[in-house]
Amino acid sequence: MAEHTVAAFDEDLGQISRLISDMGDLAGTMVGGATKALLNSDNALAQRVVSDDAIMDARQRELDDRAITLIAKRQPMADDLRHVVGSIRMAGDLERIGDLAKNIAKRVGSVGLSATPRDLSHSIDSMAQLVLIQVQAVVEEYAAGDAAALAKLRNDDERIDVKYTSVFRELLTYMMEDPRNITACTHLLFCAKNLERIGDHVTNIAENAYYVLTGTQLPANRPKQDETAMSVPAA
Repeated sequence: MAEHTVAAFDEDLGQISRLISDMGDLAGTMVGGATKALLNSDNALAQRVVSDDAIMDARQRELDDRAITLIAKRQPMADDLRHVVGSIRMAGDLERIGDLAKNIAKRVGSVGLSATPRDLSHSIDSMAQLVLIQVQAVVEEYAAGDAAALAKLRNDDERIDVKYTSVFRELLTYMMEDPRNITACTHLLFCAKNLERIGDHVTNIAENAYYVLTGTQLPANRPKQDETAMSVPAA
């Protein structure tokens, strides 16, 4: 009976880990899809991203249910308890990434076909690629048990902040140069901010994953380089 109980416990933990992996894969798909839809004015793809958010929400609910049931039945301690609680926290951040990707997708129709200057499209795409790499890497590195890589990934969020500040300034410049750009650039500004916030949620996941793996917390004063509050548009 004891052997069966341990095996069942391992299976419960494995199911939670698989749900985190599935949510990570879906988060990457949604972020990539939302960005592609935005840059290509692809309304059909944007709608698929919006629809995928319901799947993300369902997976988070399933993970929460499994985690609560596991705590009640198995009363995990030490490493196992960190695994369960950390998974709940990571799932919350992955669900928020899905929400932010959905928000980007919902603005695709408002931006329109001719509203994004080519130079700005490149800047948004460059920022989105940085974010997507982070989203895809964080769950992979957690699954691989690579605490050092998670610490580095957490610090790499600074690159996204710097890129966001650059995009923010470009958008303000386009808006000042031609008032006809204001509506589209306002939507793009929200999209860029959503990408920056996705990076913040990846950072949270990396911190929680690091704690699950090591039992220690990363330093609280992580790098943060969002300077948009002090930005002055280029003349």
